[in-house]
This record gives sequence, C-alpha cells and structure tokens, in this order.
Amino acid sequence: MNIILFEEHELGHNLPRRDERTIHLLKVLHKKAGDEFEAGILGGLKGTGKIERINFDGSIFVTVNAAEQPPPRLRLRMAVAFARPIQLRRVFRDLSNFGVTAIDLIAADMGEKSYRDTKLLMDGGSQAALIEGAVQARDTIIPAINVFENLDSWLNESPWRKTDNMRLPMLIAADNVRAEGSFFHLAVTSRPIVAAVGPERGWSDRERDLFEKSGFLRLSIGTRAMRTETACIAAAALAMEKIEERGL
Repeated sequence: MNIILFEEHELGHNLPRRDERTIHLLKVLHKKAGDEFEAGILGGLKGTGKIERINFDGSIFVTVNAAEQPPPRLRLRMAVAFARPIQLRRVFRDLSNFGVTAIDLIAADMGEKSYRDTKLLMDGGSQAALIEGAVQARDTIIPAINVFENLDSWLNESPWRKTDNMRLPMLIAADNVRAEGSFFHLAVTSRPIVAAVGPERGWSDRERDLFEKSGFLRLSIGTRAMRTETACIAAAALAMEKIEERGL
C-alpha cells in the first residue's frame, strides 16, 4: 500500500487486528505506536496518519491529519462493455490507478449476456478494486461507476454532459474493424476525452452506426484482437498521452 485510506466513519474507532491495513502497517511496514505513515480520507484530502496505540487485542487506534489535495483527475471518461468479472475487476483497479473521472459499463450487442449478472457491483468487489488502484497511485478519489443496459441508453443519456468539466469532449470509440483512423495519429488536445471500448467480439454494425450518428470517431488501437481488459487499458493509456496536462 502506497497510502492508507480511511473512510470518515472509521476515524475515532479502533482498526481491527485482521483488517488488511492493520496487517500492512504492523507486519509489512513494521510500524509501532507513535509512528507516522502516509494516509488519506477516501473521497477527501490526504496527509499523514499516526498509530496512537496498539491494543491488547491487536487492533490499533490511528489519527489522520489530512490537509493536502489529492492528485488532479485525468480528464478521461471510459466506457467499457461488460467483461468476465475477473477482467472487470482489473479494469476497475487499473483505470482507478490512472485517475479517470468515471467508468461506464455497457451491455453491448456482441457481449456475453451472463457477464451482466456479475456480483462484483454488489458484493463490494468493485469498490475494493477501485480503492486498490487509488492506493497504488497515492490518491484518495475513486472513479464513479455507472451501468447502462445498452449503448443506446448510454448515448441517449450522455452522462459526460452532466459534468461541467467534461464539456465539449472528444468522443472516441475503439474499433479495429471499421476504423476511421488510429489512436496513434491523434494530436494532443486540450479537450477532455470520452472513450468507449467494446466486448472481445467487437461492436455490432448497429452500434457502429449509433457511434457515427452521435459524433464519435471510430479509431483503431492496433491490428490484433485483444481481451477487453487489455484493449481498455491500451485505449486509456493512448488517450492519456493525448490529453494536455491539465487536471480537473
């Protein structure tokens, strides 16, 4: 853990002995009572934590002094078709590590229908993956996750329009079949980017037509077929390279 994150409601209470943060502080970092460590409030500021005491039952009591702003957000919103739960967890972790503003899940035409029933969004798995990515980046903010029943509903709602900082974004759909160009040839832009990545079977022709009508560029990220998680991270990395260094 590069930073230890706490939720507001946890402050003022003992951290249990079996909590992974307690284990990391005591067993991995070998911290003792009175030692400080890098800490932050989930969704808030970052700063330093201090182990005030180690209790007889192995739990610890910590305080947090947080006054520093977290890293600026990457001006990138990612949409990804439902993938296998194990892949989706990696996508959440890595996109959170990148610092994207939001992750939109779409049930695509060519996607496996059973993937939509994943328990990842209900059992805390998605939250844990997002936090894992943020911790690695020494961040306190995690992306919002939104779910859409199909591409039509995502395009109709256009959630990026609801955020003032995402006005007039560049709209991109990763597509290696009917590509109009390449991610590699995009110029650096001062605009935020909304990028969509489809399932491993690709977008349907119907969905490609919807993207075109909605003003999306269909851009290739290479000639090889990729796993959804690989394509998603590749697209995010390429988009990140094209965005000017201006945080939200």
